[in-house]
Parts: sequence; C-alpha cells; structure tokens
Amino acid sequence: KAFVQLNSKMKFVIALSLLASACAFAPAPQATSSTKLFGDARSPDGLGVDPGPLDLWDPLGLIDDEESFARRRAVEIKHGRISMMAFIGMLVQELDITFPGSL
Repeated sequence: KAFVQLNSKMKFVIALSLLASACAFAPAPQATSSTKLFGDARSPDGLGVDPGPLDLWDPLGLIDDEESFARRRAVEIKHGRISMMAFIGMLVQELDITFPGSL
C-alpha cells in the first residue's frame, strides 16, 4: 500500500511539474500599439517625434513644409541604411576578409 501511495504522489508531482513548465512557455498577452504617423501621444505637433526636454530643434524650419516631410523622412531612412552597409564593408576590409579571385 505504501508503494501505491508513493507512486500516486510521484505521478502528482510529475503532473504539476509538467503543468508548471507548460505555463512557463505560454505566450504572454500582447498590448496593441498603433503605428499611425499622427498617433504618437508624445508628439505635440503630430510629426511622430519625441521632442525631449529641450523641445524640437529645427533652425531651418524644414518641418513647416508638410508636403515634402514624408519624402525627407524616407530619404533619411535610406541614407541611414546605406551608412550601416558602408560600416559593415569597412569592418570587412579591416578584418582582411577577402573573396577568391581578382577584381
């Protein structure tokens, strides 16, 4: 009878540990977020930027031209991506990584 009691306790402990491990890997609830351009609550002017503690710095007044703002933002992202690729290329050269053949 002691063996049956020990066996049932062991099965109960194993079942609890399986339940605990299943709960550990359950997906957490995700908060929904908006990606609209003019939906950022931190942006008082609706441009999607956080001005920070020193307010928005725009000495040339480029933000006032709303028609070309989307294009300037896209061009800035493109230039950032090009500069990241250039940095990777510089690292490849500095590490003396070469490809077979001659150019």
